[in-house]
Amino acid sequence: MEIREATEADVDAIRSIASDSLNSTYTDFLDEETIGDAVGQWYGDDALTDALEDEHALFLVVERDGEIVGFSQSELVGQRYGTGQILWLHIDPDHRGGGTGVRLLVRTREKLLEQGADQIQGFVLADNEGGNEFYADHGFQQADQREVEIGDETFTENVYVEGDIESGEEWSAIDELVVDDETIYVSYGEAARGSKSPFYVAYETAEQSELYGWFCGNCDSLDNAMDTMGRIQCNVCGNRRKATRWDSSYL
Repeated sequence: MEIREATEADVDAIRSIASDSLNSTYTDFLDEETIGDAVGQWYGDDALTDALEDEHALFLVVERDGEIVGFSQSELVGQRYGTGQILWLHIDPDHRGGGTGVRLLVRTREKLLEQGADQIQGFVLADNEGGNEFYADHGFQQADQREVEIGDETFTENVYVEGDIESGEEWSAIDELVVDDETIYVSYGEAARGSKSPFYVAYETAEQSELYGWFCGNCDSLDNAMDTMGRIQCNVCGNRRKATRWDSSYL
């Protein structure tokens, strides 16, 4: 799985995934016409091209075996563009499960932090039960509500906020993964910066009582080695962490 920034060549795939995702998840409270209006409003050629060119916007896509299966849409807003807002996170219905959504959330969060965000917010329609549970299960708390227009209608959107990043509080996103026929629990709140992508602490149990080792965020490998100086190297893709005392658990 590769997560990268979107390009204009991805426009059709992004639009298709948005349509399929909305139609599979939101039909309990959005009718077909409203969903069609939303896709045209947000992901029409001109709107999407303008968004991709906006220097304060961030679109990430998830690729599996050369096929785009999901994307996130975010932006930096506020004074000095210090607030990273995750507006939409869509996964193709045929590719849900297996931690794809969590990995996209993690990488989106990291990118927003790298671009200067000091607070991360997530937005979910109030009627989207699964989406609200997703943020609540991954270290976010509902802080507010706002109104959003979709087509000719107005809907309530819940605003989720992550804790104060500068306080050093650990981000509580845990993902159960099966790697090489072994079940592990990856703690995305405990990270070490790597040359290609962060390394994450992996545990043997969901209670995080037994440490397994390190999980490479670049290639999803557990074949990583750490020496006495704190250097970590992935033996599969070459991702490396240099010897350092710096703790990057805020990633």
